[in-house]
Amino acid sequence: MIAKLPKTFLYLLSAFFILNLLQAHFTELIYDEAYYWYYSQNMAWGYFDHPPMVALMVKISGLLFQGELGVRLVSVLMSTSTLALLWHLIDDVRKDHHILPFFVLAFSMTLLNAYGFLTLPDTPLLFFTACFLWCYKKFIERPGLGLAVLMGLSMAALMYSKYHAVLVIFFVILSNFSLLRNKYAWLAVGVALLSYAPHFYWLYDHDFVSIKYHLYERPNGAYSFVKYTLGFFVNLLAIVGLTFPFIYRALFKTRPKNKFERALVFITYGVLLFFFVSSFNRRVQTQWIIVVSIPLIILVYHYMLHHRPTMTWIYRLGIANAIIILYLRLGLIYQPLLFHIYYESHGNKDWVGQLRDQVGDLPVVFENSYRRAPMYSFYTGGIPTFSLNNVMYRKNQYSLGTAEERIRGERVAYISHYMKKGPISYTTESGATFRGKFIASFNSYRKLRCEVVESPENPTFGSEIVFTVDNPYNFSVPLEELQFGIAYLDAYKKTQEVVPIVPRPPRPDIKELGEGSQMSFEVTLPASSKANLAYFRIVISEHGLHYGLNGTPIPLK
Repeated sequence: MIAKLPKTFLYLLSAFFILNLLQAHFTELIYDEAYYWYYSQNMAWGYFDHPPMVALMVKISGLLFQGELGVRLVSVLMSTSTLALLWHLIDDVRKDHHILPFFVLAFSMTLLNAYGFLTLPDTPLLFFTACFLWCYKKFIERPGLGLAVLMGLSMAALMYSKYHAVLVIFFVILSNFSLLRNKYAWLAVGVALLSYAPHFYWLYDHDFVSIKYHLYERPNGAYSFVKYTLGFFVNLLAIVGLTFPFIYRALFKTRPKNKFERALVFITYGVLLFFFVSSFNRRVQTQWIIVVSIPLIILVYHYMLHHRPTMTWIYRLGIANAIIILYLRLGLIYQPLLFHIYYESHGNKDWVGQLRDQVGDLPVVFENSYRRAPMYSFYTGGIPTFSLNNVMYRKNQYSLGTAEERIRGERVAYISHYMKKGPISYTTESGATFRGKFIASFNSYRKLRCEVVESPENPTFGSEIVFTVDNPYNFSVPLEELQFGIAYLDAYKKTQEVVPIVPRPPRPDIKELGEGSQMSFEVTLPASSKANLAYFRIVISEHGLHYGLNGTPIPLK
């Protein structure tokens, strides 16, 4: 494939690769990258928020380099390969005479640019979307056993990257129903499902925790046209920058001439329509629609080759886009270029150093911060950390992983942004101050799980309910160390109040939850002082720590 690339293309591709390699090395990690680095410390077939591809990328990068490049190397290689694949997906003899406009178009795509060096789930999503489309294009031309296997593997890799990948696959099938009559297409589906089976099993083994969180448990907010729907349209502009009038005009003017172009159009419009509808329910994040960049580049560049005025305008505005992006990329490394704007890549080594100077090599527990916990561990060379998630926060990989056991019984530094004073204090580059204290022997039971098993059809204050507590630990948990509560949530699943309760165990002489055991409790739902409540959940506090996220939200009458 590389041998077929024109020399000019190879020179520009090499420049793109070197630029991203340097950026990856000199830019501090952002919080999500540190979180995915934490993933990679315990490789598995799945994680709380995402499938495992991003963890595998970090793991491979870490085998070859240390520091930031040890997190990002594979991302740089993938983004470079994505451009090469896109070039091969464009069938037009004129393209070899317009190589620079192709790079200007691709480089001016804002988030596509960022994912050239950042390690996020969208990076492999973009790469494997290009791989899948390459396989699909070849498959349309000449379906066969080998291409069916390759297409199946690319679909599995897509799904291992991010759950949103199902939209890409779905809209390709929707664009070409003849695939349903093709035995090789069914073979590709079989290969994809077989390859994805380990993740299916992981989901089953973990009670479909990822699916339940994303579909049912994730907090939301009241609908706002400005924040949600209008924000969606702002995102449409953000992913392409100054070129947006001509990019979307080219898309609107495109009429697919074959099955492959039809698939590109279906993916683009399908993903945009899906998230437009979603914007009436929740805020759509910009990266959720980034996958349309792949079909957009192919369609728009093909349109540019046949419409010189459009090429001229996209070229001019694309260069302006690229200059702004390059300036911002330098600002990610050297903050003063951004004046008073502080991004996640600024000052992490500094605040980590401040905290390390005060606590030494002690493990650190961060209250409600799955972001700062892995960042501190990364920049201290692996000092154990833990995010203690409470009822005011959300579950994450620290709710599933082994970090809690690594610090059980240890003297730790406990950091919270709620504390007003304490012997530990540090300030971030943006001016936020965090304080903390020392705990002589840390002991939490955040994996205790509560489930309501008996309740009225429409429970309300005063209703009698029965719930179970599952102890997944390999040791007994004394009941005297636990304080139970009922957390009341609003319609958007945001905690409004926690009311302490004293549940009734099956026998008064029971003093502990045995290892790996389950116990039933009865309780009367207490009244709440808050109005407009929609859900309740059972929560547990241990050793005076704030209540955890032990139960799932249950609708109230």
